[in-house]
Amino acid sequence: MSRNAESTAFRSALEVIRAVEPRVADAIGAELTDQRESLKLIASENYASPATLLAMGNWFSDKYAEGTVGRRFYAGCQNVDTVEALAAEHARELFGAAHAYVQPHSGIDANLVAFWAILADRVESPALRKAQVRQVNDLTEADWFALRRELGNQRMLGMSLDAGGHLTHGFRPNISGKMFDQRSYGTDPETGLIDYDRVAEAAREFKPLILVGGYSAYPRKVNFRILREIADSVGATFMVDMAHFAGLVAGKVFTGDFDPVPHAHIVTTTTHKSLRGPRGGMVLCQPELADQVDRGCPMVLGGPLPHVMAAKAVALAEARRPEFADYAQRIVDNSQALAEGLLRRGAKLVTGGTDNHLVLIDVSGYGLTGRQAEQALLDSGIVTNRNSVPQDPNGAWYTSGIRIGTPALTTRGLGTAEMDQTAELIHTVLTQTTAGANADGTPSKAKYTLDADLADKISRQAADLLAPHPLYPAVDLT
Repeated sequence: MSRNAESTAFRSALEVIRAVEPRVADAIGAELTDQRESLKLIASENYASPATLLAMGNWFSDKYAEGTVGRRFYAGCQNVDTVEALAAEHARELFGAAHAYVQPHSGIDANLVAFWAILADRVESPALRKAQVRQVNDLTEADWFALRRELGNQRMLGMSLDAGGHLTHGFRPNISGKMFDQRSYGTDPETGLIDYDRVAEAAREFKPLILVGGYSAYPRKVNFRILREIADSVGATFMVDMAHFAGLVAGKVFTGDFDPVPHAHIVTTTTHKSLRGPRGGMVLCQPELADQVDRGCPMVLGGPLPHVMAAKAVALAEARRPEFADYAQRIVDNSQALAEGLLRRGAKLVTGGTDNHLVLIDVSGYGLTGRQAEQALLDSGIVTNRNSVPQDPNGAWYTSGIRIGTPALTTRGLGTAEMDQTAELIHTVLTQTTAGANADGTPSKAKYTLDADLADKISRQAADLLAPHPLYPAVDLT
């Protein structure tokens, strides 16, 4: 696509929107400006290509398509069949998977499809049928306990939230924590690394139905061969949530024992993050689970989003190109350079470094909570997110950590030299931020002090760092 074509496409789209609701058009334009000017280090965010973005804004949005390819509950789905089949084909080829289901709207939806696919053959539950006619929010803990018993007292063993797991891996407020009798495995308190012997011990004691691998904030590789052996030893289904690192698997940075697809019974992922596609989810599985997975709609999902499946097909096609493998390797190179730059400046990192796309800073060494650090960095033009660290004394809201990642900046073309400069900016902000106090004089976990002039200076330096690497350079909205 030529530079002129991209500019014309997006400019024309905004003109059409502006004629109906100019405030929405203004917000869209402002979002592009903000993303262009911010040093985006949120590990779960990226920049989709113009082709991927444009694939979402079309007439597929108007189409209902419950069912699967060739088996729809609505007529006139032949074009939806085409894009869904293409997306699934690209996913199978890209990841070497036996089966791909591309309908999930998000990573959480993909996980729910996987959970229910695993449970589907277990039992026709009277308690489940009763629950379906009641509001889920009205169910008591006793109701959920009874429901789990009807389903065979199902058990899940997954990584704990503070060790880097995700809330959908059995965290109690999430639906996964209500569906399953859940137990978590953590990390070694000294190294912050997964202790596979302890995972095996927990599995032998707990005997889970599902062993979940994968993470949201664990900065190291995971040995999926060992986890599969643990799952097999207790008769568990091995499920991997690779939402964060799918791009590293697609780009063949993670191979062998560190590629989950050959080892897991079922794999879930988002299609954005390091995979650099549209916001959405996907399930890959072995043949024996394919029929159940394909019942995700109506089992868990509402109607598929054909326009997003079209964008998934485009993004997955892009990920099959040779240059994507180079991009994936540069993500890790940049992440390691960023970690090394922070360590040289005295920052404390969980596990002491990284093997993947993310770095987890323990900001307690700066005398701050994660919430204070997150906001101070945002004031300075650096977008991050607070995150728990292992055995976090501040809990999941205030936290003691900041999670940063390199997929987005790598998409913009920044390299290892810029990562060292980024480490300097982060370290400067954190060392110059002081924790505040509440009105009664007690220490605050949210309030902080940062000199406004310094914040402005760092913002300008961040903008200078980004200037040689414009975002969507072919898109001119003026």
